[in-house]
Amino acid sequence: MKKILGLFLVILTSSQLNPARVFDPYTQKIGGTPVSFDMTPIPAGNFWMGSEDPSFPDQQPLHAVQLDAFWMGTHEVTWEAFELFLDKQYEQAITEGGVPARVDALSRPSLPYLDMTFGMGKEGKPAVGMTQYGALQFCHWLYLKTGIFYRLPTEAEWEYAARAGSNDRFFFGNDAAALEEYAWFAANSKGSTQVVGTKKSNPWELHDIYGNVAEWVIDQYSPDFYGKSTATNPVNRGTKLYPHVLRGGSFASSGATLRSTFRDRSDPAWKRIDPQIPKSQWWFPEAPFVGMRLVRPLIPPAPEEIYAYYTQAPIVDY
Repeated sequence: MKKILGLFLVILTSSQLNPARVFDPYTQKIGGTPVSFDMTPIPAGNFWMGSEDPSFPDQQPLHAVQLDAFWMGTHEVTWEAFELFLDKQYEQAITEGGVPARVDALSRPSLPYLDMTFGMGKEGKPAVGMTQYGALQFCHWLYLKTGIFYRLPTEAEWEYAARAGSNDRFFFGNDAAALEEYAWFAANSKGSTQVVGTKKSNPWELHDIYGNVAEWVIDQYSPDFYGKSTATNPVNRGTKLYPHVLRGGSFASSGATLRSTFRDRSDPAWKRIDPQIPKSQWWFPEAPFVGMRLVRPLIPPAPEEIYAYYTQAPIVDY
C-alpha cells in the first residue's frame, strides 16, 4: 500500500500541489500521441439546483447549492482518446517513446465482441457504451498518462456548468425552438452521434451539453436525494450498481425532455444481450447513447483520496 501511495505522490506534479496556479482554459495533450482535448474553467459559485416543474418530481425540491471551482471538458470524450485506453496495442503502436510501465500495467476493458460504435463511426465523435466503471478507469489511465487528477463530474457540478448562470430551462432561455442551434437530439441527429463541437456552446464554452450522448456523473440515482442533500458540494455516494445518474440527454432524446435539470439513470437492460457470466463490468452492448465528459477540480484531493477514487472495485453484475 505504501509503495502504491508513493507512486501516486510521485505522479502529482508541482502545478497540482500549488493552489495559486492559473485558472484559465487549457489544452491537455496526451503525451507521445497526437491526441489532445480542451478544458474550460468553471468558477466557484452558488446556484439553484433542480426544478419546480411538477412533471419532473425527481428534480424537486429546488434547492441552493454552493460549489468549488473546477475545469470541465469543452467536449465529450471522443474515440480518439478513449481508444488509446481501450486498446493497449494501439496505444503502444502510436506512442512516441513507448508507454510507461505504470500505464502499461493498468487493467483495461476487454476488447468488445460487438462494434461498440454501433455503426455510427469514430472520427471526432464521442466514445459510447462504456459503463460507469469503465469511465472511471479511463480517468485512472489518463491520470497515469498526464499526472493530472481527472474524474467524472458530480451531478451538481454538471447542472451548474450546464446552466452557466441561467435559471431558465436552457442556458439560452426557455424557447425550445432554438434547441437545434445547440444540441443534437431526436429531431435532427438522424439517429446517430455527431462530431463533437459542431453546435454552439454555452457561455462557459461547453459544447453538446444537451444531446449527442448522455454523460456519466458519479452520483447514485435517488429520486428524493434533492430533499436531503447538503448545500455545499453535494454528491450521492451510493454503493449499488444500479441506478447511477446520467445527464444531458442524447441524440435519441426528445426535445420535450431536454433541459439543464433533466436526470436520467442507468438500467441493467442495457446489458440484456451480453452473453458473459458475470456480465461485463466495462460495456453496455445496448447503450449507444451513453458517454462521458471530464472534470478536474481546481484544488486536487490528497493522494490517498485520489487512490481511493480510482481503485473502487467494480460491483459484480450477474
